[in-house]
Amino acid sequence: MAETNITPEHVSQFDALRNPEYSNFCLFSCFMNGEPTTAICAVTRSDQDFNISPLFVAVTPGMSLTDHDGVPADE
Repeated sequence: MAETNITPEHVSQFDALRNPEYSNFCLFSCFMNGEPTTAICAVTRSDQDFNISPLFVAVTPGMSLTDHDGVPADE
């Protein structure tokens, strides 16, 4: 069986993103370790404030994305 870093919470978040019943998502311009990027965020209201919770962050040039065997994603 292959290993995975995908948690049940990730699956729930992904399912919610694909479900038209949920409309509380946004793209958020931000920085990851000082590099400009974008995050997919959930927006919820708490009293008079809005809470922005990052769900997923776009890959930046400084990130190294590999599979479980260490093979880079772009190969």
